[in-house]
Amino acid sequence: MRCFGFLCLQWAWGCALLQIVVSASFAPLLPPAYPLAVRSPYLSSWLPGSQTSSLPTSSPQFWFGNNLTWSVIARVDGQAYSLFGVSEALEGIQAATVRDGNFTSTHSTFVLTAGSKNFTLDFFSPVSPTTLLRQSLPFSYLTISVSGISSNESVQIYSDIDSSWTGQPDNATWAFSEDNRTSVFQLSPAEELLFSQNAQEQALWGEAVYATRAQNGSVLSSASGPLSAIRSQFVTNGSLNNSYAAWTSNGVVAFAHELGTTAENTSITFAIGHVREQTINYLGSTQTGYYRALYPNTTSAVSHFLDDYSDALDESISMDEFIQKGGESSYGTNYSDILALSLRQIYGGMELTIPNDTLDTNDTRAFIKEISSDGNINTVDVIYASFPVFYVLNSDYIRLLLKPVFEYMDKTNYTYDFAVHDIGSNYPNATGHSPKGEFMPVEESGNILIMTYAYESATNRTNITSTYTPLLQQYAQYLNTHGKYPDAQLSLNDALGKVANQTNLAMKAASGLACYGHLTSQQNYTGAGKSIADALYNGRLGTDPNGTYFTTQYGNDSWFLAYNHYADVLFSLNLFPDEAYNATTAFYPTVRKPAGVALDANLDWGQTNWQGFVAATVTAEARDMFISDIHAYIANGRNDVPFSDRYWVQDSPAGEAGEYFAFRARPALGSHFALLALQGADQWLY
Repeated sequence: MRCFGFLCLQWAWGCALLQIVVSASFAPLLPPAYPLAVRSPYLSSWLPGSQTSSLPTSSPQFWFGNNLTWSVIARVDGQAYSLFGVSEALEGIQAATVRDGNFTSTHSTFVLTAGSKNFTLDFFSPVSPTTLLRQSLPFSYLTISVSGISSNESVQIYSDIDSSWTGQPDNATWAFSEDNRTSVFQLSPAEELLFSQNAQEQALWGEAVYATRAQNGSVLSSASGPLSAIRSQFVTNGSLNNSYAAWTSNGVVAFAHELGTTAENTSITFAIGHVREQTINYLGSTQTGYYRALYPNTTSAVSHFLDDYSDALDESISMDEFIQKGGESSYGTNYSDILALSLRQIYGGMELTIPNDTLDTNDTRAFIKEISSDGNINTVDVIYASFPVFYVLNSDYIRLLLKPVFEYMDKTNYTYDFAVHDIGSNYPNATGHSPKGEFMPVEESGNILIMTYAYESATNRTNITSTYTPLLQQYAQYLNTHGKYPDAQLSLNDALGKVANQTNLAMKAASGLACYGHLTSQQNYTGAGKSIADALYNGRLGTDPNGTYFTTQYGNDSWFLAYNHYADVLFSLNLFPDEAYNATTAFYPTVRKPAGVALDANLDWGQTNWQGFVAATVTAEARDMFISDIHAYIANGRNDVPFSDRYWVQDSPAGEAGEYFAFRARPALGSHFALLALQGADQWLY
């Protein structure tokens, strides 16, 4: 076990309460932030790694960085202990002692000691690539377990949330209901603004949900009202009075479980979520969550979610094992750590939907948010940055994400002869590409062709090519005409601006053309891709004179990360010769900066998503270097935000080596799975 030891003595809340954290250990590492409830762009809560040692008094955060109220208090033989999120002074409560923290691909768990008992907090966000119903449910689990209850001891557990989860914390409403055995609180903005967000990008419509039920012989009580009064009620009595005051700006909704003396090891589970019946504004019609075909209202949906806990848990154990063993057996524990920390963030940036009017599950789509960069919806290059994880786990997600993109491009109002960049500038409004938005003609056209080939080669289906033959041919022809000598346009390295004759764009064109040729059995397109690749490397059009590295632009001597090699390697297209890959394998370690390899020679920062692609195209020392650098970045203790894919690789006026730069919580981490994808498609299915 790789651990970080802490001995922390802190005076809490300005009173004589000494919180002691003794030799807490964190495995497999102490991350920049732990995923807590991460299931959608609007249910995305995290705990900064730097606050783990003070878990009892730390506040979780929305991915944007604003604090959320979510607390857990335990009462052992009449003495109350804060376990999580109790950041305000409260008479009669002590802070529990943090023992350890752990994360897997689907769970973040923490063990604390309170009095004579050990409590485990398990924050569990399912990732279910093959079960669309489970994946679409907009909820996450918190299970609290206590060990060693004996016949002469009593234990109670309390938890609350407030309107900070609604996006309108200063003007909200709440309601309490019961559905069979399930008790549910629903919190909503008082003045809903459909398909709108606040400044922190929280939804201003829909409802936050907190639910639980009596379990394992526990006795459940609940209440709502002012925070201090409700928490004090539990601290004093060990239960709540089942009264429900009207919403107040300093109020909470809360549950309390009396565990009694029912078992040697007892646990209770809460469900937390964010529900929007009208989920996506899609080209003039409304999409809703896939789950609503079977569970059309919130209470029935969250009740099913709690019913599904055992099966979801079994699947998560298998998923955790798959990620751990898949990464570790191939490229070591550093690689499996990276994959485990990436998975929930990727799937937490997406939503699975069906039409709100028909609830037809045969008409399913997936929408992804370009979180924290510019908020676009179904950005093609963000889908491309993520596609390796879908290729590994269930390649049908590639189709689900591309479906609304193709449907938009097939409409008469999109008239360009190259692929679109996105289908809306502001999630969740998929209302079409803005004429003032970004265009990446070669980049996105190549991405569309590559991902179509990835999906159809993995599944042996031809439903994209048979439906959108004219579009695919159009984009292939664009690449054939413009791919070898791209005009001044943006690429994935948009820090360059619009630059003509970018080598990386020509690489994308070569791969896109070859993929299209294989898709359609048109060898002239495969040959066109091969011709571009030959010119780039063998003809030295895109390299230095000795073929040591690929240049950023034809004719200059500046190098860049050749991440657009990846499709050639993944699909064995045989575009570039072994000498090209041998050259980059030898070259990249020579230009490594203190914390990693930059995106190109003129930058002080790198991006882990493109480094992930490159790691899959090089071998030996270079491959291990990329994995080691990404791992060192997430383990260095210098960051406290959800996994940022952009970070400083050397000191600069704006940041120091190893610190994150700009982005956080983006779903564009699927390329971390690029190495694992080399072992084949749909590995999770088989």
